[in-house]
Amino acid sequence: MMRRAWTGLVGVLLLLAACTSSPTIAPEPQAIGGGSVVQLPEEPYRLGPGDQVRVVVFRHEDLSGEFELDGNGSFSMPLIGEVRANGLTARELEETIANLYADGYLVNPVVSVEVLTYRPFYILGEVNNPGQYEYEAGMTVLNAVAKAGGFTYRAKQDGILLQRGGAGTPPVVVSGNTRIQPGDIITVPERFF
Repeated sequence: MMRRAWTGLVGVLLLLAACTSSPTIAPEPQAIGGGSVVQLPEEPYRLGPGDQVRVVVFRHEDLSGEFELDGNGSFSMPLIGEVRANGLTARELEETIANLYADGYLVNPVVSVEVLTYRPFYILGEVNNPGQYEYEAGMTVLNAVAKAGGFTYRAKQDGILLQRGGAGTPPVVVSGNTRIQPGDIITVPERFF
């Protein structure tokens, strides 16, 4: 009889333990390669909405100017109208504009494109001043953290996440010396003591 009481008591305790709700921790995004730090390839900068460019059409100052890419990554130039620059490098944009002007407007146009202002990058999580910041050429993840006021005392400094290409892309774990690009989203997670 005593054995049956113990078995019943253990069963009730197991049932209660199974019914209690414990807080669940969402799994951290996995880095490519099984959770280790990812070395992102160095890629040429691709233009996107919010960038500002200076376009010079040599010997045609009236066609040259400074332009800001709209929400679709396009801008309008004299004679040729809307130019789609989204996803192009500066060199590819030079070729695109030259080809558009060569199509019935100019003979052998020579075009130069310079990026004046890059779109911002974003840093979230365990930094003192999370938010949107102006990109500067050659910035690394640690430069971005410094710009955001440094790590908080809760920051997991060896697990920084980076999303390249917008909020819909999967985050990867990167090192502090990883070069960032405009539009990147950096998240410094909280460490668990």
